[in-house]
Amino acid sequence: MSAPMTLRRRLLVGIAGLAAVATFTAGCTSNEPPPEEGETTEDTGGGGGGNPNAEAGDTVVIGFSAPAADHGWMGAITSAAEDHAAEYPDVELRVAEGTNDVNLQISQVETFINDGVDAIVLLPFDGAALTEVALRAMEAGIVVVNVDREFSDPNAARVTVLGDNYGMGVSAGQYICEQVGDNADAVVAEIAGIDSLPLTQDRSQGFSDALAECGQTVDNRVAADFTVQGGEAAASNLLQAAPQIDAIWNHDDDQGIGVLAAIEAAGRDEFVMVGGAGSANMMELIASGDSVIQATVIYPATQAADGIALARLVVQQRALADLVEVEVPRLVQLYAPVVTAENVEQYLPTAFQS
Repeated sequence: MSAPMTLRRRLLVGIAGLAAVATFTAGCTSNEPPPEEGETTEDTGGGGGGNPNAEAGDTVVIGFSAPAADHGWMGAITSAAEDHAAEYPDVELRVAEGTNDVNLQISQVETFINDGVDAIVLLPFDGAALTEVALRAMEAGIVVVNVDREFSDPNAARVTVLGDNYGMGVSAGQYICEQVGDNADAVVAEIAGIDSLPLTQDRSQGFSDALAECGQTVDNRVAADFTVQGGEAAASNLLQAAPQIDAIWNHDDDQGIGVLAAIEAAGRDEFVMVGGAGSANMMELIASGDSVIQATVIYPATQAADGIALARLVVQQRALADLVEVEVPRLVQLYAPVVTAENVEQYLPTAFQS
């Protein structure tokens, strides 16, 4: 019997399988070689330069619903979706008001169903709570694209677009392992997001698994709520409970603003801190070299924009231009790279503001 794969190898195997579907952008670019000198190519519209998916098709009416933009990442999700939809002359986007009220979001989806939209791109406040109405939409013949927070039934969506929450935890854990090594006395802390969400549970599991690879564990853990206020309160409790810390992973850069405020108020700087999501605020601090935050793990704020692109392709019965497969995949999972001072300039231009 062969030995089990290491965590790093298991991730690389999974990433390799997803790479083909996770690298497309709005245009789903073509791999056709450039024309020879003097040769011309047909313009397919939309500046696609030969990309068949850039050509306008029948109008696609897409309903979009997401939670309230009560933090920078969520605001960026909606803004990116709206901006991306505006790039397609054949997409009509109907945006429901952002809400953290599950019943109101269900009502929004019901309105989209009654209006007979072609597709619904839905980032649910609670995936389980929105599953039933998403199933109804699918049964009505409406293409549903589930973004970020998964439904409890995979049949509730034609396509699911996810960040790599488990991979975020792994990336953060691997970076911290590089910082503390196999020091048996190292104290590692974790400031999670909303503990009831599967995405938070996945991040924590990935973090724990990665730390185990270098013999470390989470010594102190608190949970916040993805807000500045929640981050400050949770970090204050953590710092009081742990007089010495070597490394902290904070799941979310929006709540990280509050976390840093608590750290400054406590006068603590003996540890390195890793953020999550990839805000411009945190990247600027990383670039400055004057903060405890030394890295952040990307969680793309383009997921709903990708959902718009995919919904359009499914309704128009197209596929991703660079794949042999003639149907859009059911799952697209995005990568979670670590941003440090060495590569921050590469990621800063597309970062969101907390």
